[in-house]
Amino acid sequence: MSGAAELLARLPERFWSVPYKGSRFPGAADVLARPALRFGANCQLFAYAVLGHFGIGVPPLRSSELWHDTAATVHVPAPGPLDLVLFNGDDDPYGAHVGVWAGGDAVLHLCTEAGRPAVWTRAEFARRARYRVLLGAKRVVRDGPN
Repeated sequence: MSGAAELLARLPERFWSVPYKGSRFPGAADVLARPALRFGANCQLFAYAVLGHFGIGVPPLRSSELWHDTAATVHVPAPGPLDLVLFNGDDDPYGAHVGVWAGGDAVLHLCTEAGRPAVWTRAEFARRARYRVLLGAKRVVRDGPN
């Protein structure tokens, strides 16, 4: 079993049935009132919950805040397992899509197109105009509040 497959196999079944819901992002009132993933999540909320499952806390940053953050995360030249990766249609981090690098060439993410969590390769992101640019990877270096 590859490193990515092993990491993905360690996720409980409940992670694989999370519905995409764009209005459920980190810090949203609905998320604060009903934090369970079964109510849905956007890409960031889902990615942060995956990291949380592995004991990695991420502050409730939106994508551009995450990209510019230097307190809890650092840019890394090549992603490693459980790093956050950001994709967009251009090189602007505002509104970027956030996924979790699983290893190999596998990115676990949640998007409206798939509707449920999916594992795509970089090539699969590149084929879609809205995700064609890989902005880069961020590694959590210090646990922030969940």
